[in-house]
Amino acid sequence: MTLQQLRYAIEIANSGSMNEAAKRLFVSQPSLSNAIKELENELGITIFERNNRGISISAEGVEFLGYARQIIEQTEFMENRYTGKKRSPIYFSVSTQHYPFVVDAFVKLMKENRVTEYNFSLRETQTYEIIEDVRTLRSDLGILYINEGNYKVMNKLFSDGNLKFTPLFNTNPHVYVRAGHILAGKELITLEDILPYPYITFEQGENNSLYFSEEMLSFTQIEKNIQVTDRATLTHLLLGSDSYTVGTGIMDAELNGDGLVTIPFDSSEVFTVGWIAHKDRKPGEMMSAYIDILNDLVTRNNFDLKSFLL
Repeated sequence: MTLQQLRYAIEIANSGSMNEAAKRLFVSQPSLSNAIKELENELGITIFERNNRGISISAEGVEFLGYARQIIEQTEFMENRYTGKKRSPIYFSVSTQHYPFVVDAFVKLMKENRVTEYNFSLRETQTYEIIEDVRTLRSDLGILYINEGNYKVMNKLFSDGNLKFTPLFNTNPHVYVRAGHILAGKELITLEDILPYPYITFEQGENNSLYFSEEMLSFTQIEKNIQVTDRATLTHLLLGSDSYTVGTGIMDAELNGDGLVTIPFDSSEVFTVGWIAHKDRKPGEMMSAYIDILNDLVTRNNFDLKSFLL
């Protein structure tokens, strides 16, 4: 087993494709594939499972890559310390539900880090994909919420994927509407108030289930529903119509402008927003810094820090 083979395996995991990894590493795909097969044969494990749709990381591979990353990181620290050799670009990836404060923290990380070369990734995606990204080490962190309605299913997925959920804050559901909406002046919104208006939700693809819904409330009586896949589209629809959506109530004016307002929804349900990470993956420099920034944002904005609900 060589350091080069470890670097090869890590790059394949980062890119999600043998072909793309070969391009980034400036080696031929057959050479890369042979190097990985030799590594797997030597260790007696399968790191990457091959199928018609490409590759995926096996359960053994997830554990192996956790160790491989630690070895490469420590090796590069030593090379930089004693030989002055330039470190490889630092990789850091976050998969998240559509939260402005996550982007705000990411912007702050970019401004504060002193690393000259990095490869960052911020993926606003579907709930199930967030869990899969972290389970397969595509992302270092996943940010999502759990509540009384979904925590049994979510905790089962976390346990099966060897993931740990760490809470950031608790919140109650809030309705988002444009500032000129007829409901914008209300102090509290009820179900009867919103029934006449279109409800915008984020599409969850093949895993469309109430357990994976990003919106904090699901209404069976709703007759008008619009599904979107990105936050920009949702924002434009909210600003240009009498539609609404439901979320944490946290909104960054710099990112969303002054055209939207949030109003508490008449509900006693509590939702816990937090982050998930792989138990076998030791936090790197960027991951630790990003978590610190998230915690600082929670403290400075007086998010609800009461005891973890679940």
